[in-house]
Amino acid sequence: MTGIKPWAVGPFEMLYHAETHFLKGEDFDRRIALISFDNAIEVAITTYLALHPIQRGQRQYQRTDIENWQKNYHTKLDFFYQEVSTRSLTELVEKADIIFYHQNRNDQYHSGGAGVPELHKLEGIREAAIWVFSILFDVADTDAILREKVEAEKRKENAHIREVEKDRAIDAEHGMTDIAGISYYTSEILFNIDYQAYKEIGEELLSLQEPDEENTEDS
Repeated sequence: MTGIKPWAVGPFEMLYHAETHFLKGEDFDRRIALISFDNAIEVAITTYLALHPIQRGQRQYQRTDIENWQKNYHTKLDFFYQEVSTRSLTELVEKADIIFYHQNRNDQYHSGGAGVPELHKLEGIREAAIWVFSILFDVADTDAILREKVEAEKRKENAHIREVEKDRAIDAEHGMTDIAGISYYTSEILFNIDYQAYKEIGEELLSLQEPDEENTEDS
């Protein structure tokens, strides 16, 4: 994954999971997005503190300090904002805002939801999660990489599409197949276990079919 170190892939995948729900925008997805972006913040900090110094720019921390920072969500935020100050970085999102989003997350997670999260809350915690990840794992264009992965996954999904004509041709030739006492269309099996074979066999069978009489020219 371009720009993402191997040890940052886990936290990045948390961001990606949250982003997919954020983009869907349904009520359920908004709730999951809020919870997931909040989790992404905590996972990013937890992962960073567990890294070897060489993986975090040779930054050294006392073991006792790390243990204290790892105690809970709030102590992890304490570490992060201390880090921002130590590095003389711009504070993009206030700690009070992240704590507010975290409280809303707890309402969703522990009490079964307190309504659908408003868009401004989702946008706020998304910005915070991306910022935390970018700072800790030294990724300047996290937002762009995230969008790139979303688009790449969409292209993959769109690449494998069932085609009625191929289904009919394959099933007319090969019929049904029994697996563990259950009958399946051969086209269904091929599509799910070997898309390339599904595509090639379907195309070959279609090419052998006689043209419709109504489409043939009078000789």
